[in-house]
Amino acid sequence: MVFKEIKKYFIDVLDFLLFSNIFIAICAVAQGLVTYHLLKLEASYNVLGILFLGTLVIYNFSMLITKPKEPSKSSYKRVRWIYSHYRLMVTITMVAILGLIPLGFFFISLYGLILISVTGILAFAYALPLFMLNGKPIGLRNLPGVKLFLISLIWSVSTVVFPIIEAEQQHIINVPIHDLFLLAAKRFLFIAAITIPFDIRDFFQDKLFELKTLPVLIGIKKSNWICFSFLLLYLILLLLFNNTWDLNILALTLTILTAAWLIFKSNFKRNEYYYFLFLDGIMILQFLLLKLTTAI
Repeated sequence: MVFKEIKKYFIDVLDFLLFSNIFIAICAVAQGLVTYHLLKLEASYNVLGILFLGTLVIYNFSMLITKPKEPSKSSYKRVRWIYSHYRLMVTITMVAILGLIPLGFFFISLYGLILISVTGILAFAYALPLFMLNGKPIGLRNLPGVKLFLISLIWSVSTVVFPIIEAEQQHIINVPIHDLFLLAAKRFLFIAAITIPFDIRDFFQDKLFELKTLPVLIGIKKSNWICFSFLLLYLILLLLFNNTWDLNILALTLTILTAAWLIFKSNFKRNEYYYFLFLDGIMILQFLLLKLTTAI
């Protein structure tokens, strides 16, 4: 009896962290920390705060404006949880917005503010039905192949370019443009690889709602191969453009291999925890492995 109560409490807490998007916001912070670690910089709490709150706002906003007709009957536990806790979700989102305002306007540079604002606008445009096509309102995510590119771009800019721009504005570091591009490109490939399985999981729903995701456009099998191709290209860039072997390379390689294994084992029968906890959690694992190898 006690075990059941503990298990229920654990699942309730896990549902709150995952479905309120607090967990994915922590993932964004972890990816920002990866950038600081690789550049041997002290992390900026202002930048990390913006990554956390901004991710929370954008993910919650995109869920709240895409409410299905009968969310309580959804096959996804995440959807049922979100709309059964609608007021809580709105409250969390409003608190995050209130936290973003002073951070954005008083604690980061003008260049950083412009960059993260443009990135945020793109993220909102992804979810908002801004255009009309054949009498139907559509957003950027409805455009063929745009979803994967846009998500990966937003994550790579916000967790790589934004922290670097802020550090440069404070005259802490000067990163050559080719190094910045290389680091952002590797992050883009990493995020793209772990994003595709979500689209594969949602294949039938996306097809029904006419969302032209990569699996809908080219099929599930080819999409899986693209996942592995992205990870392989990431590994090649990692090994090719490093003059010296260090433990950071080992940590990042282990992350790539773990991601490849999780993608290989993903399928329609996997529950939502597999995707939102393990696949998204790879972003946190990457940082933890980097810190662990540093401590060795």
